[in-house]
Amino acid sequence: MTDLCAIVLAAGEGRRLRPLTADVPKALCPVGNVPLLELALTRLARLGFTGPERVAVNACYLAEQVVAAVGDRAYLSVEPGPRPLGTAGGVARLRDWVAGRGVLVGNADAYLAGGELSPLLAGWDRGTTRLLGVPAAQRPEFGRYRFAGCSLLPWSRVAGLEPVPTDLVRTVWRPAEAAGELTVVEYGGTYLDTGTPRDYLAANLHALGERDLLVAPDATLTGDAEQAWPGGYVGPDEHLTDAIRYGRSGTVTG
Repeated sequence: MTDLCAIVLAAGEGRRLRPLTADVPKALCPVGNVPLLELALTRLARLGFTGPERVAVNACYLAEQVVAAVGDRAYLSVEPGPRPLGTAGGVARLRDWVAGRGVLVGNADAYLAGGELSPLLAGWDRGTTRLLGVPAAQRPEFGRYRFAGCSLLPWSRVAGLEPVPTDLVRTVWRPAEAAGELTVVEYGGTYLDTGTPRDYLAANLHALGERDLLVAPDATLTGDAEQAWPGGYVGPDEHLTDAIRYGRSGTVTG
């Protein structure tokens, strides 16, 4: 797979998750006490994508936090802002780094569990475009599937992208679909995009699984708890259900 590289898109503001993302980039919001970006990098590492020659991460909103979290583990593309360039613009800004290779592009906010990404790569012809998808009974996006956070792009599609605000749906996926060059590969596990408080909470509850307690390692508990947002405080007389507590009193319901 030396002719392939990977990009994790981590520049987004996460507006739908506000106020949770007022001080924390969406990519660093924890699921199961592990930042989403860390989960994405771990998935790529299992496929052999490690180091700044093979993996890139873009950043924009609260970029300094993303840069600090990534360190020297990946090539970093910090967009000038004030707003992110979008999925296609972010990939285009990394065009010189991609340098003719195929690209596995993953959204940092995609929660994927219980399945493998390897089928997305298996037997790829380097010329067509592939999407990871999950069956969707309502509002499917591609055939009977809904996009599940990862796509595989040939260099021929990446080469023509421009570093301006735009998305992969309009610049790559739909044109490839119209040309008969798009394949959806079904993901065998659970996918949530974590873009809303409801889905973000659902991802955390899924990560909890059968465990009775899931809290940050440095948290101090003075009462009963099931989930803990970093810096969140739940008083001894409070009872939260299907909700996220941030800070001393901020609450977002699922």
